[in-house]
Amino acid sequence: MGKLKRPEFVAAPLLVLTYGVARVVDGFDGERGPGPAWTIGHLAFVAALVLFIRIFQRMRGLIGPRARITAVVATLGALALLGQFSVDLVTGFLNDDHAGMAAMSREIRTTPGVALLFYDLGPYLFYLGQLVLVVQLALGRHVKAWTPLLVLADLAMPFVDKDLIPVGAVLLLISFWPLARPTRAHALV
Repeated sequence: MGKLKRPEFVAAPLLVLTYGVARVVDGFDGERGPGPAWTIGHLAFVAALVLFIRIFQRMRGLIGPRARITAVVATLGALALLGQFSVDLVTGFLNDDHAGMAAMSREIRTTPGVALLFYDLGPYLFYLGQLVLVVQLALGRHVKAWTPLLVLADLAMPFVDKDLIPVGAVLLLISFWPLARPTRAHALV
């Protein structure tokens, strides 16, 4: 197996997998957060989001100027999710139990604009932008035609059941693997 030329395309799905597994483990006691599994999982997802911002830039570089707006939309969604996960981390650090964490989180969400930006609209820009970028890659024949279907399945997993996030992460890893090892003809920027 050759060296990965774009390791972020592998690292981001693996970090999402880490988040998904940590989330499942965190729920063994019937509550999610605060605690080590909560913190580890959320930090892994924050790291994945940082990598996704780079991934969106690389996808835009491969697709060309017509992907500029889509990459910006996806990046704005990643930033919104970073805000959401930052709130989750802070409330987890500042509280000793789930009830206190949940109450603080509800209070933060009542701040004008926070719910819309970090929860109700912003994160969907990440998912939509990512899917459109992968569709654009498929239309340009930079990835296989089935790749957008795998990405769509990955994006759907948390909506079906959040405990399926690890399954979605594996689908995303399969989707992104060819982008981690581009051919000379399809080298990413």
